[in-house]
Amino acid sequence: MKIGLNMHLWSTHITSEHFGAIEELKAIGYDGLEVFLATPERASYDELGSFAKSIGMEINGCLGVGPEEDPISTDPKVRQAAVDKLKEAVDNIHAAGGKYICGPFHSAFANFSRNSAQQDEYERSAEVLREVGEHAKQAGVTLTPESLNRFECYLCNTMAQLRHLIDLVDHPNVRGMFDSHHANVEEKSFTEAIATIAPVMAHVHISENDRGTPGSGHIPFDEIFAKIAQTGYDGYYTIEAFSRDDVDFANAINVWRDYNPRMDICRDGYQFVSDMLQKYN
Repeated sequence: MKIGLNMHLWSTHITSEHFGAIEELKAIGYDGLEVFLATPERASYDELGSFAKSIGMEINGCLGVGPEEDPISTDPKVRQAAVDKLKEAVDNIHAAGGKYICGPFHSAFANFSRNSAQQDEYERSAEVLREVGEHAKQAGVTLTPESLNRFECYLCNTMAQLRHLIDLVDHPNVRGMFDSHHANVEEKSFTEAIATIAPVMAHVHISENDRGTPGSGHIPFDEIFAKIAQTGYDGYYTIEAFSRDDVDFANAINVWRDYNPRMDICRDGYQFVSDMLQKYN
């Protein structure tokens, strides 16, 4: 089991100017980082990967897609754009030495049809993910699509919907993930939700109800960590918290305030996750 941190606390574009912060995170105890894969330039991922490797850190990726590259679009050209975008992300995380890409790339972020999710939309998404999964297989990368809350997407809000999609994809390099923040909005039972996704779960986000320091809010993390431990999961527990530092990104996801001081989140969050892993594993 490893503890990671999503670098959205700093920026969606991690460069050499963040290397000092990364060294500080390494000193705290983090095993790896999660970086947004929006920047297409390969060189920046080569540089980040080389630096991370030099200090014994790992890099994972996260990604969302917009309406112009929506995997569930009825337009074949838009779906092809989704394939191209995701393949580019696979190549970039591979350049950084990473093994996982998480995020809501099963459909366009905050793009609503004003209807409930349709089976043909799941099938179109599955077709895109299956093709990209084959590309990811060659790079040793696993895709872990993410369910989001109802205010950010409609195709996959629950673990049951995500499991349905993953089963449709039916590819070993396309798995699922659990996120405590979104589950807090959408699931009736954390235990049942984790049990649903467990057979295909390859990534976990630890995120508080307000996106601040894990353990400082009202999410029942004892229940969550206990159930995940029972599944035998041994991958990353990545803290996902947000700030206003990257204003454009914060505005895009409706983050209007800082929930806790950034380094408090990093230090206290790491200690909290470490304590919970020791308690239940």
